Amino acid sequence: MNRSIAVSCCRVRCKFGRGWRKCSGPFQLTFKNQTSLHLSSSASALPPSHHKNPLVKMDEMEQCHKHVNVSSLKDANNNENTSFLRDVFEIIAQDVLIKGKIEDTKVIDFKYPEELKKQVDLDIQDRSLTEEEMLSLCKFTVNNSVRSTHPFFNNQLWQGVDVVGLAGLYLVHALKTSIYTYEMAPLFSLIENAILEKIRRLCGFEEGDGIFCPGGSMCNMYAINLARYHMNPDVKRKGVRGYPQSVMFASDVSHYSVIKGASFMGIGCENIFEVKSDDGGRMIPEELEVAIVASKEKGDAPLIVVATSGTTVQGAYDPLDKLADVCEKYGVWLHVDAAWGGSALLSRKHKHKMKGVERVDSLAWCLHKMLGVPLQCSALVLNKKGDLLKQCHSSAATYLFQADKFYGAEYDTGDKSIQCARLPDAFKAWFMWKAKGDKLVEEEIDYKFEMARTCSDLIRNRQGFRLLWEPDCTNVCFWYIPPCLRHLPDGPELWERLSKFAPLLKQKMMTSGQMMITYQPLKDKVNFWRMVFSNSEFQHQHLLKMLDDFERLAKDIEV
Repeated sequence: MNRSIAVSCCRVRCKFGRGWRKCSGPFQLTFKNQTSLHLSSSASALPPSHHKNPLVKMDEMEQCHKHVNVSSLKDANNNENTSFLRDVFEIIAQDVLIKGKIEDTKVIDFKYPEELKKQVDLDIQDRSLTEEEMLSLCKFTVNNSVRSTHPFFNNQLWQGVDVVGLAGLYLVHALKTSIYTYEMAPLFSLIENAILEKIRRLCGFEEGDGIFCPGGSMCNMYAINLARYHMNPDVKRKGVRGYPQSVMFASDVSHYSVIKGASFMGIGCENIFEVKSDDGGRMIPEELEVAIVASKEKGDAPLIVVATSGTTVQGAYDPLDKLADVCEKYGVWLHVDAAWGGSALLSRKHKHKMKGVERVDSLAWCLHKMLGVPLQCSALVLNKKGDLLKQCHSSAATYLFQADKFYGAEYDTGDKSIQCARLPDAFKAWFMWKAKGDKLVEEEIDYKFEMARTCSDLIRNRQGFRLLWEPDCTNVCFWYIPPCLRHLPDGPELWERLSKFAPLLKQKMMTSGQMMITYQPLKDKVNFWRMVFSNSEFQHQHLLKMLDDFERLAKDIEV
């Protein structure tokens, strides 16, 4: 197989076997049969028929066209089938990976729901679609989706696309397996264990366990369940009746999965103590201790403290060392939701933000966020705790987890999980990480923190913009006060009108397709904007243009 695959990442490209180097040449993919797709930002290489209008309400008489040979999908050597896949990959390469990164391309061609419904036949019908119709549907899907690869997509904590990780995703889905047993996923099982061990070493855990979960919210819910089982193992068999009320502790700006977890597991949302955070969003350790003492005086059972490394909005890092002091004093499980900010562990410059992480009981980290692995890729790791994951979740189903397997049952990880079928998400992270190595990964993380600092400096000195907090992570939060409101002093009228301004500007962003940035209120702050930096390909000129476009779109809005 031709090994020359140029992979865009940050401001560099990769050639396997030749190290990392600067490159501005075209992107090239080479298939196994040596058929090369040479990709550039010029017109698509697809035949003219593939550029027709996207699939809309099709006439039933179009049966005469060539159909995708569905039955031939069982035959891996079927040329007709692989030809269809090449056409699909060409659409992905041209319309997503190339066109989707061009500044002049819209981030989204927004349509209201009823309008979009009229443009596509959503019903599944008796007839098969033609190959031409299927390719048109592919292009229609791309054209009516958010281009999260676009430099001006800044709406979520995950942005951009890593092509090596994307290749890993394709491999995982092409191989179509589940990672519950070694016999079904031999290499994937070893890779998951290796990545979990790598994460534990980054945390400073001398030993422990872990599992990949479908998202950071699920990682947090696992931690809650593990903490409950650790406190009272009988709850697995007998349920929650007859025990003191379990209570949880999280900051007043923690992720909403804490509330959902308490509800989902029968603890109850009212049994979460919201611990006060400081103005920067960091949990106050003294307030945590007050809350734990108060719960114990009521006769409740303190179950778990959910700290945060990188809060969703402000990007705040809770003081783990001081929280660990409190938790150790009262014997409470300390979990860290590092879904967003956990990537600081990869940087020698920024890992101090998670000082004390080696003392926590568990940690959740979404590698699909700042690290840039394709969605979804989330890990939960435990500090020591033996085989608690298996004890808590095992049901020992004998049709999967036979104890007398010839290769050693300890390699089967499925009984640690509450899922049965489970994608080998760790492979995407491993594949991408292998291509880059620790050094480049660290450079990328440092670059994202640097971009956040650059953005905050620009906003601090730009008319109409008001920086709300110095960035702790790569989140930059600010107000933009439009010309029509700049004559107002700080006070109720300004706050009311500023709050109404944000959704109007967001509507203009979306309908124009120029950019996507999110807004939200928080505590006493009315609607403000949050930019986050997790795209390695985002550059200084992109930032300047976004700020210019922000002002241009806001110019004529009156509130």
